[in-house]
Amino acid sequence: MFKKRDRNEVRVIRHARVRKKISGTPEMPRLCVYRSNANIYAQIIDDTKGMTLAQASTMDASVKGQFDDMNKTAAAKAIGKLIGERAVAAGIEKVVFDRSGYLYTGRVASLAEGAREAGLKF
Repeated sequence: MFKKRDRNEVRVIRHARVRKKISGTPEMPRLCVYRSNANIYAQIIDDTKGMTLAQASTMDASVKGQFDDMNKTAAAKAIGKLIGERAVAAGIEKVVFDRSGYLYTGRVASLAEGAREAGLKF
């Protein structure tokens, strides 16, 4: 009998397949996105050193209260702008976008758009 895989299991397989091909370098780190039901997280990672260079999420203490009256897509765009600003402050201009197996629509696309508005190139 055929057992259907759940959506997250399929996403994890897709993410592993993409991660074989892309990785972050010091010149061009990886902008990784994680999306839960309630929150969105973004990290800029240098995979050669295994270090997170910048991060932003809707759970950050500095910005947590801002997102109460926003919908999830608007909050994702704000997080994209925030991660872009933090990356530019850290001297990062170009990144590789890692959507972690999620479809490039909705909150993931909104975060990418916000990061581009803040000055990141990908």
